Parts: sequence; C-alpha cells; structure tokens
Amino acid sequence: MATRNLRHEAKKDDGPVDGATMTRLMDELKLAFTAEFRTFAASLESRLDGIQLAVTDHTQRLASVEDGLNTWSGRMVELEARCTAQDEVIGKLKTKLTDVESRSRRSNIRILGLDESLHSDHPSVFFAEILVEIMGKDVLPEPPELDRCHRMPTPKPAPGSRPRAVIARLHRYRIKETIILEARKRRGKLTYKGKPILIFEDYCPEVVEQRARYRDVMGPLYQRGFKPSLQFPARLVIRTKDGTRMHLPSPKDAEDFLKTRP
Repeated sequence: MATRNLRHEAKKDDGPVDGATMTRLMDELKLAFTAEFRTFAASLESRLDGIQLAVTDHTQRLASVEDGLNTWSGRMVELEARCTAQDEVIGKLKTKLTDVESRSRRSNIRILGLDESLHSDHPSVFFAEILVEIMGKDVLPEPPELDRCHRMPTPKPAPGSRPRAVIARLHRYRIKETIILEARKRRGKLTYKGKPILIFEDYCPEVVEQRARYRDVMGPLYQRGFKPSLQFPARLVIRTKDGTRMHLPSPKDAEDFLKTRP
C-alpha cells in the first residue's frame, strides 16, 4: 500500500524531478517495500508455524494410533492362539463325550417297523416277548431281560405315518450282540405280523452322521461281493475275493476303490 501511495505522489507532479527528490522517493520506496516484505514474511512465518504445529499434532496422533493398532494386533494374535487352543480342547471334549455316550448305548438296540398301536403298561416285558416272535425261539429261546424299553421321545406320528423306533436296553450284552448279528444276516427278512422289521445298533447322533457318509458306497460294495462292514464308530472294512481285509479310510477312498473294480 505504501509503494502505491509513493507512485501516486510521483504522478501528481508533472514537472521535472530533481536528483534529490528522486533519491528521497527511492529511499522512501525502498523503506516501504522493506516494511511490506517484513510484514508479509512475518505473516507467512506465522502461518508456517501453525502448519508445523498441525503437522506435529497429526504426527503424534498417528503415532498414538499406530501404537494402539500394534497393541490390538498383538492382542488379536494372542486371542487367535487362545481360540485355536480352545478349539482343540473342545474337539477333544466332543470326542470324549461321543465316546462316553456311545459306551452308554452299547447294550441298546433300535427296532424299526413296530406299529404305534403296540404298547403296554410294562414295555420291558411286552417288547421282550415281541423280540422272541421276531427273532424266533432258535435265536431267543426265552424273552430277553430288558432293563428299559421305550419309543423314541418324539411326537406321536399321524395315522399311516412311519412309526417311531423302539429303543430297548438289554441286560446282557452277549444277547444284544446275538440279536444284532442275526438281524444283519436276515436283513430284509425279519417281520412281525406280516410287517417288515429292522433292528440296528443304537448309535449316538454324531456316530450316525459319520456312518451315513458311507451310505452311497455300501450298496455297490455289497453287489460286487466285497462284504463291507462299518466298524465302530465309522471305519469301513471290506473283504476282497481272495479273503484279504482292507480298510477304506473315507467314502472318497471307497469310491476310488470301486472305480478300479468295474
């Protein structure tokens, strides 16, 4: 602004300007320019200081965020490791629980096909007599001793629907094994009052799920004469034509085996 004023004053005088006046004007212009430059420099310096403070603040905040992220990252790694360890523990506990439940069912059999109308106030005695009729007196000369016997604890099906299975716990394990072996030999031939009956082991749900994975390969293996059997809990063993026993670890292995035996 000062330099503009000086220029304006110089233009007012249209006459000749002597050397002293010119020197004075140049000195005043120099002083004015110097003052304006210092004012501008001071303003710029102030702004730069503000920017520097902001940058410093942001740097500190970013460093704090970085430290926090590093801390949380470390905790996440620790939690992941703990979760992995817990998963292993839970897996072992599930295996133990399945084993304990399976052992508690070792003496149980599951009978399918008995009409819902068949019931009694004394089911252990009633179904023991029915087992004799199903298996025959050559297998069961007398009614087996049943500790407990009941239908599956599910809602009663509508008339005409598939009846609920009967769960029976035999007092003597050897008699239970006799019934299961005979039921396997006569699968599809057991009847009661003209209706087909099936008798199986009473496995826990986890074991049933594992064994169900082999359902699609069991039929083809039977048809080709390999005599497949599922050992507890779900271990597929077959017998080849020369009598050799083979273990097929998974359904995929069984499928691959069938592909090599057209």
